[in-house]
Formats: sequence, structure tokens, C-alpha cells
Amino acid sequence: MNSNTEWFPLVDESGKVIGKETRKICHNGSKRLHPVVHLHIFNRKGELYLQKRSMNKDIQPGKWDTAVGGHIDAGESVNDALIREAREELGITDFKATPITKYIFESSIEKELVYSFYTLYEGTIQIDQDEVVDGRFWPLQDIEAHLNYEVFTPNFEQEFKKLNLSQYKGKQG
Repeated sequence: MNSNTEWFPLVDESGKVIGKETRKICHNGSKRLHPVVHLHIFNRKGELYLQKRSMNKDIQPGKWDTAVGGHIDAGESVNDALIREAREELGITDFKATPITKYIFESSIEKELVYSFYTLYEGTIQIDQDEVVDGRFWPLQDIEAHLNYEVFTPNFEQEFKKLNLSQYKGKQG
């Protein structure tokens, strides 16, 4: 097997690791439940930072999405994955993440256990051009005005609506 193969933990609905599988298998429609992290970043004005996904992404290229999102690697903790993804995607290393919830998201090709967090952040953001093509803070009313127009990833839209993210704006995270 190729040494560049990414391995994801397989989990049950509670998050307990029950095995591992490759990215390719987890994204081929097998619906093997694997964990991911999301970090919603607010500024002091109550705006929500979103990233625009690279056109190179295999899932939802070119759409606006959660500020930080990524798979947990096999053997990695939720917290370590959150720190790694924030550093890799946005160059953020100094933040305090507050848990919001965890839930299952299912698309046509995969099934994820999403660990969702938020933070209040005013520091420098430096996007990784391989992962992210653009990023900016959005007023919440602008996000609401663009829902259901295929501007955002389906997972972001579902999470935004389900979690009522507006309740987290401006809270110290």
C-alpha cells in the first residue's frame, strides 16, 4: 500500500474507535463512520469566518465552508486534530476552542461524526492556498441571505441552521 495513504479511525456513534480505514474507502460511498472536526471562528463584531474551498478538493470544491474543518487521523485525538487543522488551513495556533456539539452528517459518499467547536479570534489568519482559496468574516445576515443557493457546502448549511450559530457570536471562546 502507498505510504501516502491517509488512514482515518472508524468510530461508533458515541465516538469510540472501532477500527481504521483509508480515505479512499471512507469516501467511496461505503458510509463508514469516521470523525471530523469543525471550528467556527467569530470576531468581536459577531461575524463568522468562512473559508472558500480549493477547486482541488474532492468534496464540494469552490464552495464556502466552516472556517476550519478536517478529518481526524488514525491515532489522533479530537483536540490534536482541531489544533492541527487550524494551523494547517489558517495558520492559527493561539485560540481557545469551546465545544458546541457532535452529530452525524451523511452525504452521498460519506458518513462523518462531526465534533463542532467555536472560538472568538481577532488574530492574524493566513490561509493555506492548497487547501483554501479565500477566506473572510461574514455578517450572519449575509450568510442567511445566501443559504439554499449552493454558495455554501451542504454540511455547513445544515450545521448553521441546526446549531443556530448566531447564539455563539461574541461569546468568549
